[in-house]
Amino acid sequence: MQKSPSLQILLFIFLLITYLLSVIGNLTIIALTFVDSCLKTPMYFFLQNFSFLKASFTTVCIRRYLYLATGDNTVTYNPVPLNYFFVIVLGVTEFFLLTTMSYDRYVAICKPLHYMTIMNHRVCIRFLICCYILALLIVLPPYIMGFDLEFCDSNVIDHFGCDAAAAPILKISCSDTEFLEQFVLVLAVLTLIFTLVCVILSYIYIIRTILRFPSVQQRKEAFSTCSSHIIVVSITYGSRIFIYIKPQVKEGVAMNKMVSVLMTSIAPVMNPFIYTLRNKQVIQAFKDMLKRIASLSKN
Repeated sequence: MQKSPSLQILLFIFLLITYLLSVIGNLTIIALTFVDSCLKTPMYFFLQNFSFLKASFTTVCIRRYLYLATGDNTVTYNPVPLNYFFVIVLGVTEFFLLTTMSYDRYVAICKPLHYMTIMNHRVCIRFLICCYILALLIVLPPYIMGFDLEFCDSNVIDHFGCDAAAAPILKISCSDTEFLEQFVLVLAVLTLIFTLVCVILSYIYIIRTILRFPSVQQRKEAFSTCSSHIIVVSITYGSRIFIYIKPQVKEGVAMNKMVSVLMTSIAPVMNPFIYTLRNKQVIQAFKDMLKRIASLSKN
């Protein structure tokens, strides 16, 4: 990071504002799903957990970015593996949770009469646990392998953080990282392809079912319940594919810097706005919560 005081101040303010907006926005969604009885459905249960993932992900990443924006570019070794672990686990879990949310929409639209039976609370909890378990199973093998790397060439990480598929770490290692690079690449590709195929298949069935609805109003309402999820899926997969699917990480770190910062700062901010501005139930729940707060303050 260039040591320009004015640039550091602007970057710090930008990151702080986006961080606060992200945390406040996502925590607001979490609070709404807890207090409003109309938002006690499986869809909002998964949205609640997705907002938690976003708030956690941006906290892990931007906390480090804010520190760098102060001008101190020094980082000790011990926090690096832990920071990288949480960043990747939260990121991979997000893919599986988005896939689960697409399946939830499939059941809601294609099998509405059996929706609450199929997506009961116990099933939703199991889906959520499976998302985290699958993420751990994918992340742990290369993470553990990374402890065998030797660093005798440089102690300068050419990145704002230690995410981006471990590219900054692999770049400064003097060990042979070709196998680890290919292993991470295979895992990333398989995860992206598997989850993306599941999402696409879900929406193929959803669109086929919606097009059979006799009423135009019914079709509009059905599409509106899926539109927010489709937008978030597009942003998530588009940004992650650009960052993680790289044939040679030692040659592509510089290209990822700005995209990585934007993904970890802007994308989490967009999440609450996408789901609230396009969802009448969430907007109404937000208005009701403001009324309750106003009435309590008067009393």
